[in-house]
Amino acid sequence: MPSTDVDKSVDSLQQAVREADRDRYISVLYAPEEKRNALLSLYAFNAEIASVRERVREPLPGEIRLQWWRDLIAADNIEGAGGSPLAVSLISTIRAHRLPREAFDNYFEARLFDLYDDPMPSRTDLEGYCGETASVFIQLAAMVLDPSAARAVAELAGHAGCAQAITGLLRLQPIHQRRGQCYVPTDILAAAGTSVDELLEDAASPSSRMALAAMRALAREHLAAFERGARDLPQVLRPAFLPLALTRAYLDRLDKAGPSSAPAATDISMVRRHALMFRRAWRGW
Repeated sequence: MPSTDVDKSVDSLQQAVREADRDRYISVLYAPEEKRNALLSLYAFNAEIASVRERVREPLPGEIRLQWWRDLIAADNIEGAGGSPLAVSLISTIRAHRLPREAFDNYFEARLFDLYDDPMPSRTDLEGYCGETASVFIQLAAMVLDPSAARAVAELAGHAGCAQAITGLLRLQPIHQRRGQCYVPTDILAAAGTSVDELLEDAASPSSRMALAAMRALAREHLAAFERGARDLPQVLRPAFLPLALTRAYLDRLDKAGPSSAPAATDISMVRRHALMFRRAWRGW
């Protein structure tokens, strides 16, 4: 690309991630400058796919959109990107850092779940969904930062992604509820004495509250497992994991907020986000 087009592409990626995923945007600022554009392309792509459900009225157009991306990545086809700066940047990132295309294929399979209102069958299915969505992007980011060091943190990325994704799903619970979606696994609901229908109808009922509390406990379980392993996390890989610096604070806000509170009610200030990430970036876990 001409230099002016490259500059526009970088600006576009920065704006997309800053608006859609401020936590990951902040984490990129701690990465080496030469790695930032690759990380931004990954995070902008994730934000694009995660928002497909919001932009379609029926599942089929969403599936078509996912398939377009899936075919593009599988074919390694920049020429087929249709001039999309994000698509061009993503393909270039995959090539430059030799990122495994099967990881993206699994990601698309998991994201199909978002397009429908099917219940999450079990805790195992939920953890699998988190692993193929949030965890995989932590691992891909680690590969961008240092492919050799990244080989040793796959399990750590698994716990980190589960903690991050479950917390995010809980923060979005009121939005999912209005859509008729339920990410709380049916086995957790049954153990709490409730059901998908009851949770969608009344998230404030005692049994629904118990199920949501169990979800928060599951997120904390994965967070604790991550934090134990993160003591040995190489400094070069910290930017990939920095959003986890905020997870405990979000969970604490969820503990205090009502089950129908808007996501803004569980937010934390930008000053605190920066402070928490700064501490982990320099001191680790």
